[in-house]
Amino acid sequence: MLIERILAAARPATASTACLHAVDAVRDAGLMAEWGRLVRRMSEPNAFAEPWFFAASAHLDGADAVRLLVVRHGGVLTGLLPVIVAPHYGRIPVAHVQGHLHYHSLLGTPAVRAGQEEAFWSAILDLLDQARWAKGLLHLTAIPEDGPVHRGLIAAAAERSRPCDIVHRHERALLQSTLTPTAYYERTVRKKKRKELKRLEQRLSECGTVVTRHFGPDDDLPAWIDAYLTLEASGWKGAAGSALALQPETAAFFRAALTGAHAAGRLDLLRMDLDGAPIAMLVNFLTAPGSFSFKIAFDEAYARFSPGVLLQIANLDLLDRPDYAWMDSCAIEDHSMINSLWAERRALVRLSVPLSGPRRRLIFALCRMAERAAARRRARRMVLPMEPENAD
Repeated sequence: MLIERILAAARPATASTACLHAVDAVRDAGLMAEWGRLVRRMSEPNAFAEPWFFAASAHLDGADAVRLLVVRHGGVLTGLLPVIVAPHYGRIPVAHVQGHLHYHSLLGTPAVRAGQEEAFWSAILDLLDQARWAKGLLHLTAIPEDGPVHRGLIAAAAERSRPCDIVHRHERALLQSTLTPTAYYERTVRKKKRKELKRLEQRLSECGTVVTRHFGPDDDLPAWIDAYLTLEASGWKGAAGSALALQPETAAFFRAALTGAHAAGRLDLLRMDLDGAPIAMLVNFLTAPGSFSFKIAFDEAYARFSPGVLLQIANLDLLDRPDYAWMDSCAIEDHSMINSLWAERRALVRLSVPLSGPRRRLIFALCRMAERAAARRRARRMVLPMEPENAD
């Protein structure tokens, strides 16, 4: 559009610029080092947007299809966004640019330097507008609602007279409080349930010596990783074929992710042992001032004692750590276990922004029209007519 070309020409020469990274980022030591320095100044914490997690994700199927968009300002790295060209927009067979999240990547906020959010998205939109490979529209998933990254995208889109539509919204459990762990637990969990959990804890202690502890400097990380993979595979995920250990690529990803997190000072492992053997394990990523509860597994032979719940209660000790203001559960919406323990909620949104050009604008309009029609149909199905009391 003419207005967009005029605005682009009016932007200062020192504006942020984006490029498509042309080589394997994981093998580019210089870029990975820059990325590591950027992490310390990120606008919003996101363990899944850090270089060690990106490097671990290279083990997974589909990694070759990821394009890494790199933004610089005055030669300084200010942000990165991994994207793919997805063949379907929901159920609609429309190719489009989508922020890349794989099954184990649980938050979509890109790594952006604080204060550069609008400039970052302006550079990304300019690049995608001009790229022939960039189809349809830009779609992002699992973005924290109304955070600085979200607001930056809204501003960059508005500058180009474009919408930044929220096409889906959901909430998941968040741990965030100034209370002590004990006070929080007593405030959040009703007395009857606390009493029951205490009874289960006592019954479990009758089976042997129960010890709950964090991974320490003298512990063997590969041994802890092996223990987690074995524990997870012993349960329903193993039976369903979805346990990490069952596929070489997912096992390699998990090992690399935890090893990389540990090297970066991001790893927190918590386990509950019965007579020296783990019956529950929890993986957290610590990205001050935030943190993320990544994976949990437990021995289903002891399911009647709820070891996973007891371990999450022990995990409340995060509230005593002054460097961390919150922990994202990374759980599905309405997860019964974690929702019963954590009172706060985090809103995440999926966003769609049109790219320039008549064809891409039309694709965006048609996709949004289809989404709105589907939403109206869902709403009508939820409103069922009331039958009269005396139908006969």
